[in-house]
Amino acid sequence: MSKLPHVGTTIFSVMSKLAAESNAINLSQGFPNFPVDPKLIEVYQRKLGENVHQYAPMPGNPLLLQEISELIKSSYNRSLDPSEEILVTAGATQGIFTIITALIHVDDEVVILDPSYDCYEPSITLTGGIPLRVPLNAEFLPDWDAIESVISNRTRMIIINNPHNPSGRIWAKSDMDALEQLVLKFPNLLVLSDEVYEFITFEQKHISAHVYKSIYDKLITVSSFGKTFHITGWKMGYLTAPKSLMIEIKKVHQFNVFSVNSVAQAVLAEYLPTVDVQSLGKFYQEKRDLFVSLLANSRFELMPCDGTYFQTARYSKISTESDVEFCKTLTTQHGVAAIPISVFNGNGADQNVIRFCFAKDQETIHQAAKKLCAI
Repeated sequence: MSKLPHVGTTIFSVMSKLAAESNAINLSQGFPNFPVDPKLIEVYQRKLGENVHQYAPMPGNPLLLQEISELIKSSYNRSLDPSEEILVTAGATQGIFTIITALIHVDDEVVILDPSYDCYEPSITLTGGIPLRVPLNAEFLPDWDAIESVISNRTRMIIINNPHNPSGRIWAKSDMDALEQLVLKFPNLLVLSDEVYEFITFEQKHISAHVYKSIYDKLITVSSFGKTFHITGWKMGYLTAPKSLMIEIKKVHQFNVFSVNSVAQAVLAEYLPTVDVQSLGKFYQEKRDLFVSLLANSRFELMPCDGTYFQTARYSKISTESDVEFCKTLTTQHGVAAIPISVFNGNGADQNVIRFCFAKDQETIHQAAKKLCAI
């Protein structure tokens, strides 16, 4: 009997395969198609000749752990012990799985805010936990009355994703304040803050859970070098947690992957202090603004995009198809692949909204926009 009977091939794989078969421009899966920083390649090539090819320490390369600590300090003014409160992971998804496996027990409830990243619920299900899926509002922002209404003393965790995938929305300070009050009201509640797009923000800056001192003892954060430095194939991420929780997380990590790619860790340890991650938002904002401007005369209704490298759009003026069917039509008949938002909802709610990835070079963005404007 399957432990995940409702899980099949992910929509990302389905749409990327269909895009390849249809020779369509792939704006579905969230990966950049442009080169990484040449400086990063130079460091990588040099490190290959050094003695960095054996197992790294289980928690991570000590130099990298120190640099992550410095990054968090400079970004959020939070001091963390590199040896006891930070863990290098094989990408954010492995980090999320490890956190949930370590901290969620049978019948523990976990709040997921929909639409949500697709790895959350399977991880909870495999532990015997109970996912409580609460819809965000029509603007893809939290409805705090609805969230609080499902929380009880059986609720062990709430998972937040800010900046948010798939919508690209960023929480206001009032939302983060509401989260803080929720955690203080329910002492058993942990917060898993998925902040993998933390440095890809535009007009409105991301407010990290790292700045809320009152919830430090309940807070676990997840970050991604893959997103920050557009090296998704490296599968490099990290998480933070208070020592008491990190002890349990490391127990699972050591029997899951044990340690993470030693060469990549050595490269990032040297590269990280040489770059300004705060400039990444401007880089991606130029791409967002280009995509938005090129689609201004299309029949798509573009929705607010505060961060991440995804742009959501309503297609109600174009088709009455479901979002899944419309994405298939868009790919096979119009040559552009996108992702339907309904697949991120536990109840499959379809609001005729789809998601485009604009982490592409200018030529790809122009070609895709031309096709989309012709519809």
